[in-house]
Amino acid sequence: MRGGAAADKSRRQFTALARLTGRFADRVRALPVVLAFGAEGREARALGVAADELAARTMGVLRVAFLSSGALEFFAALSVALVAVYCGFNLLHLLPFPVPEQLDLGRAFFVLALAPEFYAPMRRLAAAYHDKQAAETAADRLIALPAPACPMPASLPSTPHALRLEMPALPALAFQSVAIRYPDAERDAVSDLSFDVPSGRIVVLIGPSGSGKTSALHLLLGLAPLVAGDVLIDDQRLPPGGSLAPRASWAGQHPLIIAGTIRENLRLACPDATDDAIDRAVVQAGLRPMLMARGGGRMAAGLDTRLDARGGGLSGGERRLLALARAMLKPAPILLLDEPTAHLDALSEIALVTTIAAACRGRTTLIATHSDRLAGIADHVVRLGDPA
Repeated sequence: MRGGAAADKSRRQFTALARLTGRFADRVRALPVVLAFGAEGREARALGVAADELAARTMGVLRVAFLSSGALEFFAALSVALVAVYCGFNLLHLLPFPVPEQLDLGRAFFVLALAPEFYAPMRRLAAAYHDKQAAETAADRLIALPAPACPMPASLPSTPHALRLEMPALPALAFQSVAIRYPDAERDAVSDLSFDVPSGRIVVLIGPSGSGKTSALHLLLGLAPLVAGDVLIDDQRLPPGGSLAPRASWAGQHPLIIAGTIRENLRLACPDATDDAIDRAVVQAGLRPMLMARGGGRMAAGLDTRLDARGGGLSGGERRLLALARAMLKPAPILLLDEPTAHLDALSEIALVTTIAAACRGRTTLIATHSDRLAGIADHVVRLGDPA
């Protein structure tokens, strides 16, 4: 009964959270209008009230969850106490009823020590039950989302292995009068963009922030909406919502780091990669000195270094090298890099540019960057203008 009440309150809390998130996003989007009318104080107070309401709902969910968990904890503790009472009175021969056997001190201590473990699954069940209720609430909201578009055209292979067998080893890409506009945006993020990426060549998109460099890469990954024009892969049209992700290696501005070892983070790109393949990617990406230092002179030990979900202990340059090694590990003929040298000092950038140049060999490569130094390795540079 309490579990059902917690689930109902959890659903209402998810709804309130979604409304607060949407309201905050709307106000940020309309911030110039809010400032123009001097309404920032009123809107801040309204957001504060909504946040307080959400906090109250959250405490309500926790209150119900604690009540049901507390009931189970109470009965578990009571059961352990009854076992302790039985063992004590048995040892003192004071039980008012006959018993099948008389306990000695060793057996009584053993039974009493195991009693909490006997009831531990009941406590874990209580926690798992409330996690299940929260997961079901989240699942109900996710089911309502529209299904993603088919990521691959039927005529193209969907795995890197099929790609190597059925497609040219180094496909060519072409943007033809491409326009990208995100939902609720007032103007196109990219408009009338046309350029070619010949097979096995390096093309760099360079321009100021907001000029659409990242959007062009996201379009190839199915993360940006195409509203006009065509993207061709060896003269085959990429369908709306289609993605080259299965056949492309990708390193973005903010590399994904998961809680686990450096080796596990590298295997995100290719789960069945052998240790030899990982070692080659690490050496080619320039990660070997960092791993040797972390592993006490042994690269294998360095690969087994554990990271938290935020990549604690890694510098910005090391994160980018990790992302580059991951991209090199994936056996894909297309390489997509988004600002791989951003926020690096000059010496670090020079070293990374050399590494990137080596990584691009034997791949069709598209790079988005602000760096003229990185643009120097390109076969062709596409300059995007100021979006204003």
